Amino acid sequence: MGRNRRHRWVYGTPVVNFFGPRGVSIDDLAQINLNVEELEAIKWADFEGLYQEEAARKMNISRQTFGRILEEAHKKIAECLVQGKALRIDGGNYVMIQKGFKCYGCGYTWGVPRRVPRPPVCPQCESANIHRSNIHRGFGRQNLIKGGD
Repeated sequence: MGRNRRHRWVYGTPVVNFFGPRGVSIDDLAQINLNVEELEAIKWADFEGLYQEEAARKMNISRQTFGRILEEAHKKIAECLVQGKALRIDGGNYVMIQKGFKCYGCGYTWGVPRRVPRPPVCPQCESANIHRSNIHRGFGRQNLIKGGD
């Protein structure tokens, strides 16, 4: 029996959760499901341009796991583009991050689940000059949002 999968940290829900070829009825389309954590991996690696090691840290997973998630996401997106299939973004094994921090020493930003205590120092440079990031303010009293399966 294998161990339980870790929840991947995700920093926001998708703005749009369905894409399809123009001019084709939704009923006639084959659909591919992209998990929310696969979209998050695409965001960090391809959109934000982070190295896999740094992106994996942000998602609270190993670099190897991040690489596997990213590879699977690329395959699904390529299949949709090449074969004209629809892409639905839904489900997965993730936890929505509720608290974000920024280091004013080095500029590094990271997030932690709500129940994790405030970090004493920056994980990048070990400076104690850290504050809540503006992006994550206002979410302190909400519960973690568990997604997917």
